[in-house]
Amino acid sequence: MSTTEVKTLRVVVLISGSGSNLQALIDGVATGDLPVEIVAVISNRPDVFGLTRAEQAKIPTAVLDHKGFASREAFDQELMRTIDTYNPDLVVLAGFMRILTPEFTQHYLGRMLNIHPSLLPKFQGLHTHQRAIDAGESQHGVTVHFVTAELDGGPAIVQAVVPVLANDDAGLLAKRVQRQEHVIYPLAVKWFAQGDLKMVDGKAELKGELLPACGYQIEANEP
Repeated sequence: MSTTEVKTLRVVVLISGSGSNLQALIDGVATGDLPVEIVAVISNRPDVFGLTRAEQAKIPTAVLDHKGFASREAFDQELMRTIDTYNPDLVVLAGFMRILTPEFTQHYLGRMLNIHPSLLPKFQGLHTHQRAIDAGESQHGVTVHFVTAELDGGPAIVQAVVPVLANDDAGLLAKRVQRQEHVIYPLAVKWFAQGDLKMVDGKAELKGELLPACGYQIEANEP
């Protein structure tokens, strides 16, 4: 087996639910496509399936229930302390349903990624699929972006674009978007691990080139 000069990136993944994007990352590591080690999975909710996925992959897990903290700031302080015990190079938010404090986002600035189910800057926040349908959009999709203090507002890295079909409801559209999530999130993590992706002066760069405001766009080959 040939050796590689690419450093194995230490990744901590934060989840709140089923962890389907976590699974996409676990699968990428298992196939050797992702030069990363997922050193921990941390959930703010107990008993979610994402923790089971991590345990099945023999990844250390931790639960930090936000309901046990008096304030958002107190939770974020403890979360930061917990994350830092694993000495990660990158923090990946994979369905982590928390609004993060500016202190937290600043601490991991340039080394924390999030995935959001819309073509940002459209439809920040929740219920993106129904909102896209209600707005009469012909295209919808998903964005991976760097995390900043602005909710869903950090510089875009990569987007996958899917068509909105005439018979779509929010559930059907969500399933097609989710399939693309599992493609582009591992891709963005791989770029970061290879040293190709960086956040410089508040903007995303890929191989030294400034990415457009929408990030690198991929048209999904969906019927």
